[in-house]
Amino acid sequence: MTAAAAGWLALGYLCGSVPFGLLLTRAAGLGDIRAIGSGNIGATNVLRTGNRTIAAATLLLDGAKGAAALLVARWLAGPEAAPWAALAAGLGAVLGHLFPVWLRFAGGKGVATGLGVLLAAWWPVGLITCAVWLAGARLARISSVGALLAFAAAPLAALALGNLPVTGLAAVIAVLVFTRHAANIRRLLAGTEPRIGKKT
Repeated sequence: MTAAAAGWLALGYLCGSVPFGLLLTRAAGLGDIRAIGSGNIGATNVLRTGNRTIAAATLLLDGAKGAAALLVARWLAGPEAAPWAALAAGLGAVLGHLFPVWLRFAGGKGVATGLGVLLAAWWPVGLITCAVWLAGARLARISSVGALLAFAAAPLAALALGNLPVTGLAAVIAVLVFTRHAANIRRLLAGTEPRIGKKT
């Protein structure tokens, strides 16, 4: 990895490592989100507090930080370096959300941040991924089902549309998201995965 690529990855990591779920729930007087439900800092666990407004804000801000990292890198890098700098920063944002140094590397599961990155990387793939996520979650009423279906579809959509760089990025993000959902997959197989909106 070149020094420049490492720099863009680090920029993305810093953007992605902001734990909005933790910050917003504390500001709203809901306590430490890590002591609620799954202990995750993402929007799905925030929803388990019963506060839909804070959950929606967490979802939007987690997505926005992923998109912002990629777009800022694309803007700063210049015409020649912009494509790979943007992809490096986008990947860094997802890694920052998953493994934030401020929380001893115990972060979220990368769904909202990954969606934001893909929307900013190439909006057709981002929209397809969002549509699959919403449809899967709505039909199953299980957040992890929507997430897993969406990120499985993302690299396939990018490949079908002929964008190989975004295919690679989407594939790496999918591996990360699936890895972070290992416990969810086990619960799905056991039939014990909680449904959306279940308050803890």
